[in-house]
Amino acid sequence: MDISRRAPKPPQRPLTTTMHDSGTLRRQQPNKPSTPKASDALPLPLYLTNAVFFTLFFSVAYYLLHRWRDKIRNSTPLHLVTLPEIAAIVSLIASFIYLLGFFGIDFVQSFISRASHDAWDLDNHHNFLIEDERDPRRTPPQQPQPAPPHPEPLISTLSSEEDEEIVKSVLVGKIASHSLESQLGDCKRAASIRREALQRITGRSVQGLPLEGFDYASILGQCCEMPIGYVQIPVGIAGPLLLDGFEYSVPMATTEGCLVASTNRGCKAIHVSGGATSTLLRDGMTRAPVVRFASAKRASELKFFVEDPVNFDALSVVFNRSSRFARLQSIHCSLAGKNLYMRFTCSTGDAMGMNMVSKGVQNVLDFLQTDFPDMDVIGISGNFCSDKKPAAVNWIEGRGKSVVCEAIIKEEVVKKVLKTNVAALVELNMLKNLAGSAVAGALGGFNAHASNIVSAIFIATGQDPAQNIESSHCITMIEALNDGKDLHVSVTMPSIEVGTIGGGTQLASQSACLNLLGVKGASKESPGSNSRLLATIVAGAVLAGELSLMSAIAAGQLVRSHMKYNRSSRDMTKISS
Repeated sequence: MDISRRAPKPPQRPLTTTMHDSGTLRRQQPNKPSTPKASDALPLPLYLTNAVFFTLFFSVAYYLLHRWRDKIRNSTPLHLVTLPEIAAIVSLIASFIYLLGFFGIDFVQSFISRASHDAWDLDNHHNFLIEDERDPRRTPPQQPQPAPPHPEPLISTLSSEEDEEIVKSVLVGKIASHSLESQLGDCKRAASIRREALQRITGRSVQGLPLEGFDYASILGQCCEMPIGYVQIPVGIAGPLLLDGFEYSVPMATTEGCLVASTNRGCKAIHVSGGATSTLLRDGMTRAPVVRFASAKRASELKFFVEDPVNFDALSVVFNRSSRFARLQSIHCSLAGKNLYMRFTCSTGDAMGMNMVSKGVQNVLDFLQTDFPDMDVIGISGNFCSDKKPAAVNWIEGRGKSVVCEAIIKEEVVKKVLKTNVAALVELNMLKNLAGSAVAGALGGFNAHASNIVSAIFIATGQDPAQNIESSHCITMIEALNDGKDLHVSVTMPSIEVGTIGGGTQLASQSACLNLLGVKGASKESPGSNSRLLATIVAGAVLAGELSLMSAIAAGQLVRSHMKYNRSSRDMTKISS
């Protein structure tokens, strides 16, 4: 059967009309003839033929490999073949040719079918046009739909004809957008060209997104890829926060009205009551790889080995080679069948430390491979860490910095500054933060709005905003003292993940906010003290935010304050950047 020859064109068939129940005539298109398939020439159905040759191919392949292995073991020359081996080789070649031809037939058939369908559709479309022109009852053509409103005009930021040519090269794919920095050697120019290419591709303007006034070289290979501008977030100051005898002006980057003002009120209440005190409970970043063995018994042997105090010193030496600041503190293992999760905890100096601990873990895994060669490392992170996810292990064991912060608020301050009373705050905290969160099934969320303050400080100081998830784990406790006259308020936060070096902390704006707090960069006198101080400041600010918001709810002021500070009557779409 010649599968390369085009099927003959079917003869013209007159259009038929059918009378429907409604009394209208409707033209019917004649049935399209079926296209011959190349598989019709096979003696058996296609699925049976495929099954036969697939089985033959793998069977003879296995047979030949088995025979050649025996010859190698017995030192028999491979070129000496028996009659069954010759038959197997011929069968292997024949089945391979068929399988190759099978996929080729399907590929060629798709072209034949498409060409035949195109020709048939073109002929019938021509006939329908002729019939419609002769039919006086044909429906008039529909009126064109009105064009959509014109998008906002695109404003170019290019400065030369050379940049225009580069934009055109990006549009046609000659230059990859992600490689502009390396090819041009000018990060700002690369961002401008990428921005212009994006506007032309999408037909959308990014006029309100600033381009000027940013050091794009500072984020190259560190903070952000393929930049086209930067987002402006206002930074407000809450404070002074009197914490452990020192005053701190807390920078908060947020677009939520009332947040800074509310935290500032909490800072005032703490300040006039004598200040807050904080205690650092733990300081250790974690990483938990997952490894697999052939059996659960073998996985448990590694668990016992790793958790044995006799082996800890040797593992610490291997781990600590990764950095002069990384110091292994503990290894906690959890078994799931034949899979083992090892949670490494280590100090990381003033860095948040994820990369540092990951390098140390890799060193230990390479070391363990010597005594456990059958260990299969599935991933450097097995989610037992647990990073950027709400997890009970962080809530119970802690991750990063674990801090508790407390203050005693005088009765007159509760009344004059917070506009409520001690009994109302105690009752609200029990029913909202404790019982209400339990009813909701909260995990680490026994607070009013800790994540509000944590996120605002994280963004202002260059922390990883995604780690707000575990860093906002907090339980707020409010109790009455001195026969119900004074108020004891505390926040316990087991997993504040912050650093004062690395990542976004090195950007100019974020570095300025760290400098405002007195924790910029690494501490040379006491490595790690700057990041620990930043964690206590975060906890102190959360304490102030919790105190103020709970007071507003208890006094019925929440809605009124948001209507005043969190709503705008200005039309922001008409305000240029």
